[in-house]
Amino acid sequence: MRRVSDILASKPSPQIHIIGPDDTVFAAIKAMEKNGIGALLVLQDGALIGIVTERDYTRKIAVRSRKSRTTPVRAIMSTPVVSVGLRHTSDDCLLLMAKHQFRHLPVMDAGKLAGMISIRDLVDEIIADRRLLDVDQAVPVARS
Repeated sequence: MRRVSDILASKPSPQIHIIGPDDTVFAAIKAMEKNGIGALLVLQDGALIGIVTERDYTRKIAVRSRKSRTTPVRAIMSTPVVSVGLRHTSDDCLLLMAKHQFRHLPVMDAGKLAGMISIRDLVDEIIADRRLLDVDQAVPVARS
């Protein structure tokens, strides 16, 4: 079981993707698509105030027929934000994600944003840790 600091250090691209609360939801969705990610952290004056995800868009814009080009991120962002520290473990993160039913966790270090952990990062950790699949011995899947 690795610590969050180790997971962040092993990520190929530990970039932190952010957006402002007054930016439009459309800008947020464009940024997610451009970067191939499913969530952005919402910062105001350097402080983490929310997180906006594809799920927020689906449930709070698309389903409610709101306009993404004019709706500000603050109207749909999830808050308060649950975060972890660098010393938390992958199991700690999985438990929080399961309890709160979300897929992204901001990482804080001494009150400052240090990164973000996704469920994908944790699944990759589990696979690597437990060596669940030896690629050379994988059984091909028949396609119809």
